[in-house]
Amino acid sequence: MGNLTAIERLIINGMDSVVRVAAFALCFYAMYVAGIALLEENLQRSSFFAAGAGIVFLMDPLARRHATAPGLVRALLWLVDAALVIAFTLAMIRFLAVAEEMSDSIIFFTDYDRWLAVFAGLVAVEMTRRRFGLILPVIVVLSVMYMLFGADLPSLLRHSGFPLEETLELIWLNSGEGIFNLPLDVVSRIVLVFLIFGTVLEATGGGAILMKMATAATARLRGGPAHAAILASAMFGTINGSPVANVASTGVFTIPLIKKQGFKASFAGGVEASASSGGQFTPPVMGAVAFILADLAGVPYLTVAVAAIFPALFYYISLFAAVYTEAARLGIGALPEADRPVLNRADWLQSLRFFGPLIVIVVILVSGRSAAMAGFVGILVAIPVGLILERELYRKPVETTTDFARAVGRALVSGGKASATILVIVGAIGIFMSVVNTTGVGFRFATVIANLGDGSLFLALGLAMISSLILGMGLPTLPAYFLVAIFLAPAVAELGVAVLSAHMFVLLFAILSNVTPPVAIAAYTAAPIAGANPLTTGFQAMRVAFIGFIIPYVWIYYPSLILVVDFQWGEFIWIIARLPLAIWLIATAFSGHEFQRLGAPERALRAALALGVLLVDPLIHVPAVALAVALVGWRTHRRPRETATVVRA
Repeated sequence: MGNLTAIERLIINGMDSVVRVAAFALCFYAMYVAGIALLEENLQRSSFFAAGAGIVFLMDPLARRHATAPGLVRALLWLVDAALVIAFTLAMIRFLAVAEEMSDSIIFFTDYDRWLAVFAGLVAVEMTRRRFGLILPVIVVLSVMYMLFGADLPSLLRHSGFPLEETLELIWLNSGEGIFNLPLDVVSRIVLVFLIFGTVLEATGGGAILMKMATAATARLRGGPAHAAILASAMFGTINGSPVANVASTGVFTIPLIKKQGFKASFAGGVEASASSGGQFTPPVMGAVAFILADLAGVPYLTVAVAAIFPALFYYISLFAAVYTEAARLGIGALPEADRPVLNRADWLQSLRFFGPLIVIVVILVSGRSAAMAGFVGILVAIPVGLILERELYRKPVETTTDFARAVGRALVSGGKASATILVIVGAIGIFMSVVNTTGVGFRFATVIANLGDGSLFLALGLAMISSLILGMGLPTLPAYFLVAIFLAPAVAELGVAVLSAHMFVLLFAILSNVTPPVAIAAYTAAPIAGANPLTTGFQAMRVAFIGFIIPYVWIYYPSLILVVDFQWGEFIWIIARLPLAIWLIATAFSGHEFQRLGAPERALRAALALGVLLVDPLIHVPAVALAVALVGWRTHRRPRETATVVRA
C-alpha cells in the first residue's frame, strides 16, 4: 500500500469490511424494492443514491489512490474526503427533511440549502470521476457551466439564462430533477435487480455450463472455440448488462482456447469483445437497457425485445462468418475429436442453472408483469436451482452447501459494488439530462443535425452515428445510452424516423463504442487476457463487428426488419434474403479468403457489392445481388475439391 502508515492501513481495511457489508445490504434493498414494495419516490431515489455514494467513498478513498504520495499530501486527501462525506450527509439529511414538502408545495430555499446542493453535485461528479475517469465528469461540469453562462453565447447556443440559485436547486433540490432525475428512478427500480441477477447466475454455475454447451454446439465448425465464445457471450451478455464484465468472465476461458486453435492473439480478443458487446442488444433481457429504452421511447418492453430479434440475429451471424472465413484463411479446422465436449443427461440437467431462471424471467415478462418482478423472481429461482444441482453434482451436502453459500455471498457483494457504481454515475447523468431539458439545447442539437444533413437522411444519420460513438466512448452501456438518448434519439426522430427506431439506432452505436478505437473499453479489457496490443485488439474487434455498423441503417431504410414499425411482408422477406449475402461478402472481403485466397481487386469488388446489395434503389441492388450471387457461385464451383485442413490441438 505504498507509503501508507499502519493506522491508514487499518482504516482502509476497516472501510473494505464495511463495503462488503454495505454492498451485501444494497443487494437486498434493491431486491426488496423490485419485488416486494416500492417506496415513496423521493425516499427511494435519494436513499439509493446515498447508498451508492457511500459505498463508492469507502471503496475508493483518495489516500488509497495516492498511496505513494508524501504523508502531508495524504493527510490533506483524507481531510478532503472527510469534508465531502460530512457535507454530503448534511445535504442528504436536509433533502429528506423537505422531500415531502417539495412534492406538495413551493419551498423557498436558503443559502445554506444551496451550499449543500454544491457539495451534493460535487460528490456525484467526483465519485463518477473516481470510478470512470474524466470523460463524463467533464461533460457534466460543462453542462452546468452552459446553464450558468449560456445567455452570453452565440445565437445557436444561447438560452434565456439561469441564475446560480436556480441552477443549484435544479441539481439537488428539485424533486425529480438533477441527481434525482429519470435515470436514477429506472436504475433503482429495474436495472439493479438484473445486474444482481447476472452476478448470481454466474456464481451459481450458469456461466460454466453455458460455456460447455456452446463449445459442444460449435466444436465441428472451423475455429470452434471462437464460435463458442460468440455463442456463450451472446447468451450471457444479454443477462449481465456489461460488455467489460462479460469479457472478464467468459474471456478467461474462451480467449486462450481461441489462441490455442491458431488464431492471432489480437483476433481472439477482438472476437470476445465484439461478441460480449452484442449481448447488450440481444433479447430477451438485452442487459436491462431494453427496459430503459422502453421508458424513454414510450413503448412496452416486449415491443423493444421483438424489435431487436433480427438485428441481433444478423449481428451474430456476421460474427460467425468473420470467424469462419478467418479460420479458413489460416487453415484452422474444427476442434480435434479428443477435445470436443460430449453432452450427457447430467449436462442437460445442469443447463437448468442458466436456462431455468432465464425461462422464468421470459414467462413473467410475457405475462405482463413488471420487469422488476421478473428480475426479482429470477434471483429467487437461480439460487435454489443452483444449490440443488450443485449438491446433485458433488453429493457432499454440507461442504457443497457451504461453498455454494460463500459463492453466492461473494456474488452479492460484487453485485452491490457494481450497483453502487452505476447509481453514482446515473446521478451525474441526471444533472446533465436536467440541464439539457431545461435549456432546450437538446432540441437545438436535433435541429443542427437535421440542418447539417441538408435534407439527406443518410448524412444526418452518419453524423448521429459518429456522435453516438464519441459520446459512448469509455462508458458502460447504460450511461452511454442515457447520454446518446438525451441528445441524439430526438435528433434522429426529427428526421422523420419512428421514435423506437431512432432510440435503437443510437443504442446500438453506443454499444459499439465498446469496440471502437481509440477508447474501446471491451477490447482493451480483452487485450491483456489475450496478451495482445490493446489498440490492435480494438481494430480487430471493430473489423469482426463491422456489420453492426451497417445494420442500424438497414432498419432505418427497411423498417420491416424490426417487425414492429411499418411492417410489410415483401420488404421483410427481400431484406432478410439480401442481408446474409451482404454479410458473407463483407466477411470474405475482410479475410481475403473464400475457398482460396482472394486478390485485392476482388476484395474491393466484394465490399462494394455488399453495400450495393443493401441500397434501397432496386436499379442498384437488383444488379448487385445478381452479380454477387454469380461471383460467389463461380468461386464455389472453382473451389478446390480437397482442401487441406490444419487442425491444431
